[in-house]
Amino acid sequence: MKNDVTKVVVTIAAIVLALGFYFVLLGQRGLDLIREGGVAPIGLGIGVLLLPVLGVWIVVVTLRAGFQHQHLAQRIADEGLELDVSELPRRPSGRIDRDAADQLFAQVKSEWEADPDNWRNSYRLARAYDYAGDRGRARDTMRRAVALEQAERERG
Repeated sequence: MKNDVTKVVVTIAAIVLALGFYFVLLGQRGLDLIREGGVAPIGLGIGVLLLPVLGVWIVVVTLRAGFQHQHLAQRIADEGLELDVSELPRRPSGRIDRDAADQLFAQVKSEWEADPDNWRNSYRLARAYDYAGDRGRARDTMRRAVALEQAERERG
């Protein structure tokens, strides 16, 4: 398990370093275009300078969300509340069978409906959405779980 985590961290670090290098090169090219002068090069230079800014923002937001989700996953695991999908039937691709995922989702959704302001239920619902293949709702529900968990920590 620890070896898997190390591989993931090293991979993420390598990607972030490569992106950082790319952003620096892109920023330098943007500045070169601005130094050339003229309407078109300056306009292009400004546009090119915006790309690394946007890229850094995306990297920061993505890493932040990943750390928040991992924090919740660890708390859920420590509390023994992670969804057990080990016995669910799988497709050849490894994904959970659609009918089984839908049944799991229905069960978890009823738990969530009983207490929607509990971050644990929102976390479990987000995971159930993901297993059912609804990534958009999974992300939205995970954001809700993160916000609820942060509010719980702030209350003490």
